[in-house]
Amino acid sequence: MEGQLREIVIGDSTFWLSVAAIFVLLVLSAFFSGSETALTAASRGKLRALADKKLRGALRALRLTEDTERLIGAVLLGNNLVNILAAALATSLFTRMYGDSGVAVATLVMTLLVLVFAEVMPKTYAITNPETASRLVSPIVSVVVTVLSPIVTAVRWYVRLSLRAFGIKIDPDSSILAVQEEIAGTIALGHSAGAVQKDDRDRLLGALDLKDREVEEIMLHRQEIEMIDADDTPEAILNQCLSSSFTRLPVFRGEPENIVGVVHAKDLLRAVHKLTGKDGIKSFKVLDVAMEPYFVPETTTLDDQMREFLRRRAHFALVVDEYGALQGLITLEDILEEIVGEITDEHDTDIEAPPEHSDDGHLLVEGAMTIRDLNRSTDWNLPDEDANTIAGLVIHESQSIPNVGQVFAFHGFRFEVLERQDNRITRLKIRPL
Repeated sequence: MEGQLREIVIGDSTFWLSVAAIFVLLVLSAFFSGSETALTAASRGKLRALADKKLRGALRALRLTEDTERLIGAVLLGNNLVNILAAALATSLFTRMYGDSGVAVATLVMTLLVLVFAEVMPKTYAITNPETASRLVSPIVSVVVTVLSPIVTAVRWYVRLSLRAFGIKIDPDSSILAVQEEIAGTIALGHSAGAVQKDDRDRLLGALDLKDREVEEIMLHRQEIEMIDADDTPEAILNQCLSSSFTRLPVFRGEPENIVGVVHAKDLLRAVHKLTGKDGIKSFKVLDVAMEPYFVPETTTLDDQMREFLRRRAHFALVVDEYGALQGLITLEDILEEIVGEITDEHDTDIEAPPEHSDDGHLLVEGAMTIRDLNRSTDWNLPDEDANTIAGLVIHESQSIPNVGQVFAFHGFRFEVLERQDNRITRLKIRPL
């Protein structure tokens, strides 16, 4: 009797309709599973590049990923609907065939089918080719998201209210990672995996860091600025300009704080060339060729300052503090060096000495070297929040001006003061602990 019932069930058209429906539902489940993985794993940057190339489906996929919560909600809703319906049909079918034991059979069979064909296989393909898969599924997924949008919106609000009851607030406009942080993390990961060279990493990260760094961090300090005294004789001024390795020099009158202009070597050459007669050089006045000084606050970000340099077609600015006192100077070249590294030419005479390795395994470093440059050259990670230079970091951490021979240990490194001039640390010996 049981065998006859089983034959009747298998020969029934309802049986084959149920099997066909389960097969279709498994295909839909595979589609939803693969779509979720592809659209969440796809790089928005790559999708944007594909959309710019007018590749089919790329722009639609990019728009779908703009609201990840809405996308995932719709795909999960569709996936759960087809999985539950497939499980219900399978349970009904196997119960008719095997009676009460059909529930266990249906659970085993559907678990295997869903796991292999509706989860592992589509997700493996999607994670391997996320951008391609995203472009393929985007037309259908966009329709599903539009159709299920009212239900997904209601679910989203219910979830938010439920989380708020537990003191958890979700900002819909916030992202887990800022775009800049995500790019920086990708570059660092690529470097650690060997896909990005160190020089390329330094340039890319240097460009990204311009918004987070201020002019005072890289400016040439006022003690090191070469200036022209407007009251000097014309011969002395010309000799100073000719012997200088700089193209632009600030001009002061009375005291170095009183900057009255900036002279350019080309303007100086043109003015001297125009002078004629025996006493022509004596009639030369440096302020006649000096440009108006351009002052910037020390808290200006490097990104803003570079844009301002480009807008004003200027390469040179004097840095002042909140009281208007001169602190240093900055050039467009200084900012570019933060991206591409040190830029030198045949006229540079005071090139910063690179770190040297001593026989005992230490690194010999100039005190004026910036922490950022040391980190870039050694792949160390010394903090630069409280000081710009290595000497400044030692002074900050020791809360004193150390004497020659003093040794300190902080941030996982050993610092030994080798040379000191007045109140400045000029040379140190460093090694990781």
